Amino acid sequence: MEDAYVLQLSNRKFSELYLCFCGYSKCEPLHSFGPAVRPAYLIHYILKGKGRYYIEDTRYSLKAGQGFLIEPDVLTFYQADADDPWEYLWVGFNGTNVGEYLRDVGLNSEQLIFRNDYGSELKHTVVGMLKDTTSSISNQYARQGLLYSFFAILSKNTNISAPQEQDGENIHIRRAVEYVRNNYFNPIRVTDIAKYVCVDRTYLYELFRRYLDVSPQEYLTNYRLTRAAELLTLTELKLGEIALSCGYQNAYSFGKAFKAKQGITPAKYREKNRSERKEYLESHKDTLEKL
Repeated sequence: MEDAYVLQLSNRKFSELYLCFCGYSKCEPLHSFGPAVRPAYLIHYILKGKGRYYIEDTRYSLKAGQGFLIEPDVLTFYQADADDPWEYLWVGFNGTNVGEYLRDVGLNSEQLIFRNDYGSELKHTVVGMLKDTTSSISNQYARQGLLYSFFAILSKNTNISAPQEQDGENIHIRRAVEYVRNNYFNPIRVTDIAKYVCVDRTYLYELFRRYLDVSPQEYLTNYRLTRAAELLTLTELKLGEIALSCGYQNAYSFGKAFKAKQGITPAKYREKNRSERKEYLESHKDTLEKL
């Protein structure tokens, strides 16, 4: 379990960089999250304690003063230490210029771990985000300013590392994932992915199973439905509009796929997710003021 304070946003005014959600957690021993994929970029920063972060077959042991980046639609798992569980804050974000801004603070697909000596400033910034819970124009600008402040603090002493070279097979996976991210809203098929990567469909299947432990079709479906879950939570788009935005021809086929994955219909998912977040924020408002 964890003692957590979370803000998830539904309105979006900015495009090049925007806040999706943020939070603060004090975890119980061995509290974990995942394995799961996220719809947006996510940075965790450890204020106290320690834990472990797993991505594919790599494990990172992390402690206070360190942080880690989670990229969209990448399978990850992280867990608090048994004896000294971590306390951390997190910021989820997305936007057209995210890659550039992450490079400015030394983070990319090959450099997911960082150290920063300004934990109190980062905490102050995230608590400020959590307190601005309304969607007024004033608060939207205030949160945007805090998001830029968060990146400014990260840039103070984060070292930029050159990306490592990848083996040929891994490059095929990266290109396939890139193609899905850029085209999931179109009616693409696995054969289209294989053609883009310049390998046959059988070999593409073998690569996905080896590196991602899913088939190309499963990855494409999971990507579309993860994006759909984000749109259900953060926008007022109609179900038919979300279906088209995620590569489904109509609301019926989208609803059928979504229910098979989530166990509930898209409409019930939207209602349940939003009501739970609202109730949680309201019930913890007084405690949040003390952070």
